[in-house]
Amino acid sequence: MDSTQLWTTVFILLSFGIYITIAWRSRVKETKEFYVASQGVPTLANGAAVAADWMSAASFIGMAGLIAFLGSDGSVYLMGWTGGFVLLALLLAPYLRKWGKFTVPEFVGERYAESVRLIAAVAAIVVSFVYVVGQMNGGGIVFSRFLNVEITVGVIISAAIIFFYAVLGGMKGITYTQVAQYVVLIIAYLIPAVAVAQMTTNIPIPQISYGRILSELDALSVEFGLHEFSEAFAGRAGGQIDVFLVTASLMLGTAGLPHVIIRFYTTKTVRGARYSAFWALFFIALLYLTAPAVGAFTKLNMLQGVQGVGTDELPDWIDAWGQTGLVTVADGVDTIGSVSNDPASGADLIVNNDILVMASPELAGLPGPIIGLMAAGAMAAALSTAAGLLLVISSAASHDLYFRVIKKDGASEAQQMMVGRIAMAVAIIVAIIAGINPPAFVAQVVAFAFGLAASTFFPILILGIFWKRANGTGAAAGMLTGLVFTATYMIYTLEVFGLEANEHIFGVSPEGIGAIGAALNFTVTIVVSLLTAPPSQHVQEMVEEIRYPAVPSGQRVDTH
Repeated sequence: MDSTQLWTTVFILLSFGIYITIAWRSRVKETKEFYVASQGVPTLANGAAVAADWMSAASFIGMAGLIAFLGSDGSVYLMGWTGGFVLLALLLAPYLRKWGKFTVPEFVGERYAESVRLIAAVAAIVVSFVYVVGQMNGGGIVFSRFLNVEITVGVIISAAIIFFYAVLGGMKGITYTQVAQYVVLIIAYLIPAVAVAQMTTNIPIPQISYGRILSELDALSVEFGLHEFSEAFAGRAGGQIDVFLVTASLMLGTAGLPHVIIRFYTTKTVRGARYSAFWALFFIALLYLTAPAVGAFTKLNMLQGVQGVGTDELPDWIDAWGQTGLVTVADGVDTIGSVSNDPASGADLIVNNDILVMASPELAGLPGPIIGLMAAGAMAAALSTAAGLLLVISSAASHDLYFRVIKKDGASEAQQMMVGRIAMAVAIIVAIIAGINPPAFVAQVVAFAFGLAASTFFPILILGIFWKRANGTGAAAGMLTGLVFTATYMIYTLEVFGLEANEHIFGVSPEGIGAIGAALNFTVTIVVSLLTAPPSQHVQEMVEEIRYPAVPSGQRVDTH
């Protein structure tokens, strides 16, 4: 066991021990504790938990890697994922918290109809499954490199840990575990970034110092057959239109993600939901303002390390990561003349996006403890989000399907808890299988989940809160239209389920199709609602009431 593996083992075992201890001390027996932590989570803690829940393996592992190869177009992830939180804080979180239910499908069912609740529950499961695949794969990547095990074994280990503390502690255990995971992941992300910035520019503030290297990075990128890092609209085949659509899709998807929204049900008050969103955005910004710097510094170090070097003298990190199958060197080349992240490009050196962040300490020659800390942070990011997603799948299966559809005559708390835990187990098994063979890079897989959330949940939640005329027939038609349209296009454009990849229609990527799906959902819901009977007077009064989030239920403000 070398120094890197030793320190990785130490940090991962230490952090896992903390997570399991918290879960054990927070174990629950009641559904309210299991799903919403008895609505007693302090604002600051909930903000940190929201940040950890939302900053998944895509944020920690994949985003900076995508930025490294996309260049300035990688800003779609920064703008989309952070902008979505502004929409969530202003338009959804306080109103949904005032409604005071356990799940998003439960709100949809009471606001529209039970049939719409069923569609929402299925959509929540689909979105969460797609999302959790990226987390499983991210965990497998960490274990495969730093603990020298197969990715398959790494995925299984990750899944076992997540299942243990998610099943044991429910939302209460997950919340406080996620607070600890946020602390681990943000320290692990910032320390290597500061160290690399200091070594490269003598300015230990990566968020501003990476501007000094852009000219050199642009020149090196062109030399190795890549576009300039700072060139606008060069990183995405669809150009400016696709950049806009992907940003919009990620924004709307962020605001509509069930596993993020459910976190705002755990606060003590409606005001707490608003402040939780503020703290979450602050904690997220600490990482997101650093990601472009990590991408730029890592790409520069990578290209400098192979510039003019023979293939028999390549840096050690290439051989180490090559053993995982995520870095390959073409046969028959003497020196590296071209670099790409696309296996079909024919480049001399193929580097998987998802390794760049974790490889950045090695690329910069940092010591083993920092590399081990980075690995622990990556695992924290993957585990925290996966746990939240499993809870959504569990709640949708037990609370919204079993309790409302199958067991209509009533189910005991013990029965609901048992069904929820069985649903988690099934979800874990499916996620392991898909996580071992993901359809794309970690961040791309996660972007697909955001697109599905944007095209299904965001429109009906917004209309459900701000338009009393929206009815169940319209919501059902809108959700199905958005879900089927978006999922069909994603399958059409990717090598999923054995289909061959096809050209993007009008240059729209599968990551950006969710914005169009959301527009269709809005349109269909509005048109069908206007053509059919309005909701009952009782529902319209409830909608009017939740528009005033600071006013307790039953004390609606009279605006006339």
